Amino acid sequence: MEMATSPTTSLVSSPLRILLYVFVLQLSLIQPLNAVSEPGKWILKVDSEMIKKQNHFLFAKTMFNNTIIELKWTPHCPESNITLSVAWYLRSSRCYDEIAINDPSVYFNSNRVILPGGTGSYIIHEYKPIVCLPHMTPMTFAVKSFDAPKGLIEDQPQSPENGGRRRRETNTNTDTHPAEAAKVPEIEPKKEPAVKEDAKAIVTVATKPTEKIVPAADSKMPHYAVARTWEDAPYMFILHIQEGPSEKPPADAKWDAEFEISMHGPHDYISATEWPLMIFYMAMCIIYVVLGVLWLGLSACYWRDLLRIQFWIGGVIFLGMLEKAVFYAEFQSIRYDGLSVQGAVVFAEVLSAVKRTLARVLVIIASLGYGIVKPRLGALLHRVVGVGLLYLTFSVVEGVLRVNSAEDDVVLLAAIPLAVLDSALCWWIFISLAQTMKLLRLRRNVVKLSLYRHFTNTLIFAVIASVIFIVWTTNTFKFSKCQSDWREMWIDDAFWRFLFSTILLVIMFLWRPSANNQRYAFSPLVDEESDEEEKEQLVNEAFEGVKMRGMKAETNGTAKPNKVDEDLKWVEENIPSSMADVALPPLLDSDEETMATKFEMSKME
Repeated sequence: MEMATSPTTSLVSSPLRILLYVFVLQLSLIQPLNAVSEPGKWILKVDSEMIKKQNHFLFAKTMFNNTIIELKWTPHCPESNITLSVAWYLRSSRCYDEIAINDPSVYFNSNRVILPGGTGSYIIHEYKPIVCLPHMTPMTFAVKSFDAPKGLIEDQPQSPENGGRRRRETNTNTDTHPAEAAKVPEIEPKKEPAVKEDAKAIVTVATKPTEKIVPAADSKMPHYAVARTWEDAPYMFILHIQEGPSEKPPADAKWDAEFEISMHGPHDYISATEWPLMIFYMAMCIIYVVLGVLWLGLSACYWRDLLRIQFWIGGVIFLGMLEKAVFYAEFQSIRYDGLSVQGAVVFAEVLSAVKRTLARVLVIIASLGYGIVKPRLGALLHRVVGVGLLYLTFSVVEGVLRVNSAEDDVVLLAAIPLAVLDSALCWWIFISLAQTMKLLRLRRNVVKLSLYRHFTNTLIFAVIASVIFIVWTTNTFKFSKCQSDWREMWIDDAFWRFLFSTILLVIMFLWRPSANNQRYAFSPLVDEESDEEEKEQLVNEAFEGVKMRGMKAETNGTAKPNKVDEDLKWVEENIPSSMADVALPPLLDSDEETMATKFEMSKME
């Protein structure tokens, strides 16, 4: 008895633990690392009123080495004399989270490391005051040669002993010679390669020399190029615009200008973090096409014996293929045009929400045994449809808010109900699987029981893999003060889609169309022995009065036990009465039904 019920008991006793794991998993996924794609072009429109409120503009992106940054403008100035001061600041950092800043003015013109661990280099370029005229060339900011980057200055931590000794020496010198201490002569820097121990700062080694970088003679200089990157790293490009002093300041003069900033690298306009993600979507799109063709071919070969659940699987495959194609087209648009198609992103998120909803409904109805153990869902159908619509609504709202760059608090508020609902669905799935496997074990249906065991093991593997990946992601990205592993950020998005595809592939293999497809179909709970008894009764009636000489009598006077008696004996020995009452209510007659049957039989007598 224990061997027959131990797997089911373990599954039923651990749903709360599974719920907790999945809930933590979902909460960790509330804020994705790359919620919005990084464009390659920006259009900045400024005017005289806007400059008074904000004059620093940030453009952040992870770029490859030798990426060209271009800057061109289209001014609309009146005839009056207006002078503009324009400067830009390019800075690289090891930390990906450092480039997502709220106040660019803090970093502009800075030559020091602000975030611990965010070492890198920088370039500052200031233009002479520009007189804004009605007709000006867009190549105003183009340079003939690129500036070389300079290393950021990193503050050196001071030990308490050295710091205390310096303070004592400073106080002693000040007390003994106050006049000399007030007039400290400037010390010329010595040309030594090593840095002294008592220096307050150290300078990181720049990757390029400090002189101008002149392009080769055979290389063609881009028309609007202003800078070139020097390594694969996250970059921030800060543009500073302000009105300069004019000889004849106009009275209430208004102007406006349009700046276009573009960053074109070895792989066109796509960023360094999204380039491997685009390759992943291309590969997944090809895989889904192959899976769809195989599933369509198998369904066409065995179309007479298809199950209802196999149509659901085909729909999920089609939506997954369409989703991957839309995401790949979105990345292709960013790569070649530099701009994201907002409608395509929203459409892809809606497709992803519909696909995930159908996938969860598929797993729910499979765990409930629809079409395999139960011919219909009955009252559970309304619950499944309601939960599916609720999940679809929450998923669409969360995805649209995330891609539209909404505030983090709003996205968090929309993602919490989705996480709670997804965790509840996972709990429901595991409980339904436990009940379905219990019923199959009671029926001793080895084929279907093996199918559901493999399906349950796949889901358990998915939960364990998700928890392990969440721990790694949390330690690498979430709790890290400096996200230096930015090259691996694409895995955070690719892992969940790959895990979903793996589960779908297992489901496809388990429920694949085949010649003996109906062995997984629903069959009424009728014993095979009853069918044999009906056949024997028909044979006896047909050959009544005929002597059966082929029958061999039992030897030694021992009669062979009946098959029904053996089954009843096995049930009494292996199944407790409490579980049998719950699991097989239709098979057991109540006392009232027994009394009614005896009463009717007495009437017939």
